[in-house]
Amino acid sequence: MPETKPRACPIAESLDLVGERWALLVLREVFMGVRRFADIQANTGAPRDVLTKRLRSLEAGGVLERRPYLERPPRSEYHLTPAGQALEPVLIGLREWGMRYLPDPPPAPRFIHTCGADVVTRVVCGECGEPLEGGGLVTVLEEASPG
Repeated sequence: MPETKPRACPIAESLDLVGERWALLVLREVFMGVRRFADIQANTGAPRDVLTKRLRSLEAGGVLERRPYLERPPRSEYHLTPAGQALEPVLIGLREWGMRYLPDPPPAPRFIHTCGADVVTRVVCGECGEPLEGGGLVTVLEEASPG
């Protein structure tokens, strides 16, 4: 039987970086303004060693950056990079999905726009701006360019 390779795509590679439970919970906390290790750990319940690994991988992946806030002892806070900030719609979408489809979703923080309304995610056509709800989407597989 011929060996098949998994399909390479940006979704799979993105999940390698941010698709793990603790990574997403870390991002949730930093999006909500929680910046320090102890506070992130308390709010997520992540084991210390796991949290350390996730923070390092998110930093190495360009999603978070450390900024010192105390010299002695040396302490840093975690901040989103532009790449990390670009994940905000993903977390908002996950929250929306959970609130809609989980049988008994727990209370969750709301994301509010400066106008006072809830923020929602929408997928729209990049050309005409029409929302893609319940159809109108065709998937086209692009061939990888030779390396």
